Amino acid sequence: MRNRGYLHGEQVDGDAAGRTVLDHLCARWGRASEAEWRARIASGAVRLDGAVVAETQLLRAGQRLTWERPPWDEPEVPLATAILLRDPDLLAVAKPRGLPTLPGGGQFLDSTLLALVHRIDPEATPVHRLGRDTSGVVLFARTATARSGLNAALRERRVRKVYRALCTGHPDRDAFEVDAPIGEVPYPPTGTLHAATPDGRPSRSLVRVLERRDGPEPAALVEVEIETGRPHQIRIHLAFAGHPLVGDPLFGPGGRPIEGGLAVPGDPGYRLHAWRLELDHPRTGARLEVECAPPPVLRHSARSQWPIIGAIR
Repeated sequence: MRNRGYLHGEQVDGDAAGRTVLDHLCARWGRASEAEWRARIASGAVRLDGAVVAETQLLRAGQRLTWERPPWDEPEVPLATAILLRDPDLLAVAKPRGLPTLPGGGQFLDSTLLALVHRIDPEATPVHRLGRDTSGVVLFARTATARSGLNAALRERRVRKVYRALCTGHPDRDAFEVDAPIGEVPYPPTGTLHAATPDGRPSRSLVRVLERRDGPEPAALVEVEIETGRPHQIRIHLAFAGHPLVGDPLFGPGGRPIEGGLAVPGDPGYRLHAWRLELDHPRTGARLEVECAPPPVLRHSARSQWPIIGAIR
């Protein structure tokens, strides 16, 4: 998909004040080279307080710096979703594996779940997000009041979130807890990365084995309820327990990045699905249960048929 391009804007802060326009853009937005920034400035695509600017102009705190990124071809992703619940306050949709929830990474703008949802509800706002390769339920607020109530429920851990995952090996217990703290650790490809670390934030996952699968590479279908919502929590906790997700290119035993690896969090390969959300409706207080059918590889053999409803394309 070729998108419409993007107008980026920022207010000059104290750290940028006194720098030249070129030096600031190269330092803060290093995905583009110095030559690319020179060309953008020369073409008039970079503006300061609405006026074309020279690359040597010094910045002052409080000024508005904008630049245009011309349209680009976004990576191919699955551009379909389905409505799971819709009322005047809430919208719950099914995110397919491979589709980013929000723009980011310098690659995705229009090829996102947010863009798909905005085709039917331009005011809807996601109250949580899933990793690009994670599928399942994503909840949107349709009003400011609903957004405030849902954010409070998430902070206070009043939303029950249950996932399906395929992990390596056969856990020796049918049910177990993982409470390894999660925090940032050094990781050369991205600078830092969330992983298991003793000085991290408290984190807790409840794991239940649904099915053990034999074969050349034994695996287990598990259900995971997360009582906290740390970044990459399920991937980290199952790896910490000695059972990294099948195909995960990032996290290895101990819940740490694979030694010598170059993967980044958005890289594909793992199998993880947000299967069920349970919460009180932010306006009525009624208890809601929203489920999203798991993909075939994450279905228990005794429950292989699930309905698909409300497709949006």
